[in-house]
Amino acid sequence: VSLLGCAQTGSWLDNFGSDERRSPSAPNEDLILGAPPTEDYLRDLADIASGDPARQAEIFADARAASQLTPNPSTNLRYALVLAAPGHPGSDPQLAQSMLREILAQAPLMTQSEIALATRHLRAVEEMMVRESETRRLRESSSRAQRTQEQAVSQRLSRVEAENRRLREELTAAEEKLEAITSIEREIRDQE
Repeated sequence: VSLLGCAQTGSWLDNFGSDERRSPSAPNEDLILGAPPTEDYLRDLADIASGDPARQAEIFADARAASQLTPNPSTNLRYALVLAAPGHPGSDPQLAQSMLREILAQAPLMTQSEIALATRHLRAVEEMMVRESETRRLRESSSRAQRTQEQAVSQRLSRVEAENRRLREELTAAEEKLEAITSIEREIRDQE
C-alpha cells in the first residue's frame, strides 16, 4: 500500500506538467516549490512603503523570522527586500546588499521573477548607497567649508575689534591732548 502511495505521488509529480507548473504571476515561468508568487513580494513592499509603523514592524518581524527559521532563497529574498526598503526602522541597505548578492549566487533555486526582483533591488540599493555616500561627502565638505568660512569671519572680526580698540585708545589720547590744549588756551586767556 505504501509503495502504491509512493508510486502515485511519483506519478503525480511526473504528471505535474508544464501547464500546471506555471506560476499565476508569470505564465512562462517554472514553479519552484515553496517560492511565493511575485505578488506576495510586491504586496510586502507596498505595505512597507505605506508608512504604517505597525504594519512595517509586522512585515519586518515576519520576514526576519522566516529567513532565520527556514532559510532559503525565497525567505532570504523577502527579508532582503524588506531590509532594502527605505523609510522604516528596520531598513539596512548594507545588509540588504550583502544578502541580495548571496541570493543571486543561488539563482538556479529561484524563479525568474525572484531573480529579476533581486537584481533590480540590488541595483537600487547600490544606487541608494552611492547617493547616501555622496550626500554625506557633500555635507562634510559643506560643513568643512562652513567651518573654514566661520573661522575666517571670526579672524576678521577679531582683527576689526582689535583695530577698533586701537582707534578708541588713539581717540581717547587725542581727546586728552585736545582737552590739555584747550585748558592751556583758557589759562592763557585768563592771564591776559
